[in-house]
Amino acid sequence: MSFDQIAWLPLCAGATGVGLVLSFLLLRRRGAAAGLRAAAWSLLPIAALLTDALPTLWQIGTAIGGFFAGLAFNPKVWAGVAVAGLSVVLFLVSGLLRGRRRAAARETPAAVPSTGQGRPLAPGGTAPQSPQRKAAPAAKPAAKPAAKPAAKPADDDDFSDVEDILKRHGIG
Repeated sequence: MSFDQIAWLPLCAGATGVGLVLSFLLLRRRGAAAGLRAAAWSLLPIAALLTDALPTLWQIGTAIGGFFAGLAFNPKVWAGVAVAGLSVVLFLVSGLLRGRRRAAARETPAAVPSTGQGRPLAPGGTAPQSPQRKAAPAAKPAAKPAAKPAAKPADDDDFSDVEDILKRHGIG
């Protein structure tokens, strides 16, 4: 059906009339804000007719409808959608792999040459001169997580918020 075959005046006037009746009912049931918003939406069909915007809106609607109809029934387009989906999956997997590699690099301490007795080598590659003084270890392994204070209750404790409030007010 083409644009010229539709009687637009009765259609737009009817849609506006039905919308205004519904907006009046909304005004009475839900208040002024809901009623005025519905009235604003109800006036758009007749406004589109009076401003000659309907042919443009018709063309936009048919173009969008044609695009989705071509998308739904064209195997070539579905192959393109599948390739685009594969591309997204590959991007996500590469991001995960990069993140794991960076995390692994942060967890391993930097290799420090040592004398074999737990002491690092001096800048020239020789052992330090004074054996009485022990050097501190170069880097602590990051395997141990930081210990949390035992005084705090578990996160799933239902009354932890109440206890915090009571403590702040000096009760308990």
